[in-house]
Amino acid sequence: MINILYNDLNKNLCICPEDTELSSEFLVNKWVNLINPDDREVEKISFLTGISDEYLKAALDEEERARIDKDDDCVMIIMDVPIIEEDPEDDYYTYGTIPMSIIHKDNYLVTVCLRENSVVNDFKFGRVKNVETFKSTRLTFQLLYAVSTKYLSYLRLINKASQRVQSTLEKNMKNDAILEMLDLQKSLVYFSTSISANDAVIEKLKKQSYLKKYEEDQDVIDDASIENKQAAEMCSIYREIMNGTMEAYGTIITNNVNDIMKVLAALTLVLSVPTLIASLFGMNLGGIPGVHSPWGFGVVCLISIILAVISGIFLYKKKMF
Repeated sequence: MINILYNDLNKNLCICPEDTELSSEFLVNKWVNLINPDDREVEKISFLTGISDEYLKAALDEEERARIDKDDDCVMIIMDVPIIEEDPEDDYYTYGTIPMSIIHKDNYLVTVCLRENSVVNDFKFGRVKNVETFKSTRLTFQLLYAVSTKYLSYLRLINKASQRVQSTLEKNMKNDAILEMLDLQKSLVYFSTSISANDAVIEKLKKQSYLKKYEEDQDVIDDASIENKQAAEMCSIYREIMNGTMEAYGTIITNNVNDIMKVLAALTLVLSVPTLIASLFGMNLGGIPGVHSPWGFGVVCLISIILAVISGIFLYKKKMF
């Protein structure tokens, strides 16, 4: 899908109708946003902007790493953006990352991503102010800033979800809650890796002149760097907390299992006493008192009960129950 975004006379960000006829002149100083484009759409934008197919398809690989690539007058910046994933088999959300490329060439700006993401949607729906598509460097840095702040927002959601799961686990050790906690832990691993890669890209953009920057542009990229470092710190803290929580719950589960096994072992010892007595009196041997007495069965039962009670009291004092 191809979205063409531009500023109207009031500098509001608008989206061109889908039936708009595209040309090289029309796309100048506009923002071309590609969402999971097919080969025909890639070929069309490549022809109109002069950007190579290789650059336009780079972000369509889910395993593509965050980086900066420059070829002649074309600059490609790939960032990992956070996404929310909903599994139809589960009743909770998980989080992940996908690559998004920002490509500059002459007066053309193109972004490519495998799917719609909340970062670009914030721009499309007017949640980000002072967006001017003809200031491509400023818009690029605004996108980087939006990516960093989106990580912060999603990290807060993960923290709230982990607190909710912890409350559930304190009441009942359900497997579903433990699996949800593991998914959240996995999301933090993805976030940590992506935030670190994004930080390297932002630092390169700050120090090197891949794009022409003005004073206000430098302020935006500095803010993006600060937000990204804060996201990295938050992610590290949440990972440590969650790792400690999972280890604590693992210890609790192990202790519970040990307590159950201890009680079962004590019950086995108590019940083995009547079994032993019944086995001895059940042997076909002579000379055992009470075997041929009409009270023999009662005597055996009474002896078994007395010995079982004595062994039970002994084990109770040893805190086996």
